Formats: sequence, structure tokens, C-alpha cells
Amino acid sequence: MSSESHDIYLLDKNEERLNTISSQIDVFTIAGDAKSVEIMEQKLISSCDLLIAVTSSEETNMLICILGKKLGAKRTIARINDVNIIKENKEHFYNELGIDTLISPTYLATLEIQRLVNQSAFTDDIEFDNGKLTVFGISLSKNSNLINKTVRENADLNPNLSFKPLALHRDNLTLIVNGETVLKENDIVYFISLKESIPNIIKLCGKNSFKIKDVMIIGGSRIGINTAELLENDFRVTLVEKDKATCEQMANTLKKTLIINIDGHDVKMLEEEGLTEIDALISVTADSEMNIMTSLVGKSHGIKKTIARIENFDYINLSQSIGIDTLINKKIIAADNIFKFVRKGNVSLVANLHGTDAEIIEFVIKDGSKITKSPINKLNFPNSSKIAGVIRNGIPIIPFGDFHLKEYDKTIVFSLTESIQKIEKFFQ
Repeated sequence: MSSESHDIYLLDKNEERLNTISSQIDVFTIAGDAKSVEIMEQKLISSCDLLIAVTSSEETNMLICILGKKLGAKRTIARINDVNIIKENKEHFYNELGIDTLISPTYLATLEIQRLVNQSAFTDDIEFDNGKLTVFGISLSKNSNLINKTVRENADLNPNLSFKPLALHRDNLTLIVNGETVLKENDIVYFISLKESIPNIIKLCGKNSFKIKDVMIIGGSRIGINTAELLENDFRVTLVEKDKATCEQMANTLKKTLIINIDGHDVKMLEEEGLTEIDALISVTADSEMNIMTSLVGKSHGIKKTIARIENFDYINLSQSIGIDTLINKKIIAADNIFKFVRKGNVSLVANLHGTDAEIIEFVIKDGSKITKSPINKLNFPNSSKIAGVIRNGIPIIPFGDFHLKEYDKTIVFSLTESIQKIEKFFQ
């Protein structure tokens, strides 16, 4: 947010931490206890558009939002740790207390993992309107029909105009594609597609949409437990955890998951427990380096899908270069979920793609928006952004040059971060 001209006030008890942050990003820092009504009354809470409480204590976060709402904050967001609060579907109850939105980084991360397991060939997968349109990333193998050709030269492979490439990730750079972009082996290409065209794209990229049956999860963290709970009805799930007490506790929660009390570092023990037989390996311990190494070991044993949880942001761009299919960071996933409340225009979804400097935003077009004034090829839309897809009256559309957007269209935009402010003006 700090790079987009918002006035941001960051409140924390730790002055040393605040000094470090203020030297790195453009924010106003305030040292103090956010639970103090006196501090909240003095520090612009009554005039803020968005109050985000993301301390490590969910009780503190809820209290801050309740107090903030009473003092005049327009919208409040509270981070919580207890996934069951989200599952209870009692949003109305919390809204009445003054908490507009509950965010659980753990739950959002488990949903992301579930999507990635269900779409085995993809590095990313974001669905719109229950899958009518999907944006996904997929790497190009050496036998792909698309490589060493421009996007324009590949146009005859898409006679029904049911999909289009949006961008590619190559050498740690994210590039918006155009007709003259040459696709290369190992590029991760981001497409938008109608549901029925996805199998054809996978084939064109030289991939196989393999069926995942057996899943191994390393780490009995909250993410590990909740992921097992989400997956165990559809897959054969094994969960590996070295702490015996945690294993016993998980056995009371997980009904179908096989729980094994061994150290996930121990490759020989993992091999004895069927490492070479599984289809997907999900490493979600609290140790980022261990998760990366475990995933690399899994790849060396022929595992088709590897997902590793990381906490260190410096690692987020590594997945393509080191061979892991996807690295996930629950804080980034949570931040994406919060961004839709900051974006200008009527925004219904914001998502980042793993390891890229890009966002996908779904706008619902308002009456009189600039975006409706001309066909999309006459809009002077930023070159580092693309109008990717449209859902009009429930019908999915892949728009091309002379397509004209209308009021109430759900419009999916793919943009590099540098152009976000420019494209927001089209939808205001």
C-alpha cells in the first residue's frame, strides 16, 4: 500500500521495530498499545477508511476492531488464528460487534493448497464465477507446440478464441505478452481460459494433467492439519510429524489421514513410508529451509507435484529456478485478500501470482466508468496491463481488440504492479 499514495499509520508497541520499518517504507509510525482507547481516540481512528488489526493475538485484533468501529473507523479487518471461526459462517454476528471482515492466513493458505492439488499441472490457479473463467500459470516443456514461436504465430491453435496468454515469467521477470512475444522452453505462461479449453492448453504446453491420488504432508502445523482435513475426503493423505504429542492430538481431529510420527528431515524414513509412491508432497513446517529441501528431495524421487511453505520473502522467486512447483507464503496470501478493500473502483477480488510482480483484479464496472467509453483497443490502456476476461450476465467471454465493455460487466484485469493506479482510474 505504501507505494500507492495511501496515508498509512502503523501502530505497534515495539519502537525499535517501528524505526526499522519507517526507514524502509513510507508510513507514519505510532508507538503504543492499540487496545488503549485513549491512544485510539487521539490517533486518527475516527477518520480512517480502513482499520486492519493483524497482531499475533486474535482476541486483541477483535477488540481493536470493535473499539475502532465505535470510534468511527469506516471498515475493520481482524486477523484470526482459529480456522473454526471462519467455518462457523457467523459473519453477521461479528459484523454486529463491529468487525466487518475476518481474515485467517492459515485458512486462506489451505484453500490455496487445495486448489493447487486439484489442478495438478498448474503453478497458480485462480477461478472466477465458480470456474467459468480461470487464470493459471503453467510451464512450457521442451515438447510444447508453443515454444520458439510468437504469440501471433500460435494464434491458429486457438480458432475459437476461448483462451489467451496474458504474461510470462522468465529469469525472475514478469512480462506482459503481445503478438510479437516469443515463448521459450521453461517459461511460466499465464493464461485465461474458458473451462472447456483448459485440457487443450495443458496439451499445447507439453504437459500431462496427471491425476493426484496420494498426498504426503510434512509438518503438523495449523496449515498441515487444516490441509489434511480439506484433502482427506478426496485423496489418500499421509501426515508426517516428529512430535508425538502433536500426532496424538491430530488423531482426534483427522478421521481418514494416516499420521506418522517420524522426522521429516529423515529421507530414509520417508522412503520407508512410501515417499516414492506419492503424487504430491506438501511441506508446511515452520522451517522454510527444511520445506524447500524436503520438496527438492521429493522432486529427486519423481514426485509430480511439490508445494512448500516459506516465511522468508527473499525465497518467493526461487520456485521456477530450483524446480519446486509452488512456494506459498500465508502472509502474502492474506495481504492479497485485504487489497480488494484498498483498490479504487468496485473491486470484488484481488490476487497475486506466486513469485511475480503482478496482480489480478476483478472489477464490477460502474455506470459512467471511463472503461465503457471505447472498445478496448482504443482505450489507451497501459501496456503493462491486460483486460483478460469478462463475465456478462453470467456468460464468460475472452475479449479481444474491438470488444466494448458495459456497465455491470465483471472485468478481470491482469496488471504489473507499476500500472495499478493507472488502471484504477478507468473503473472509477
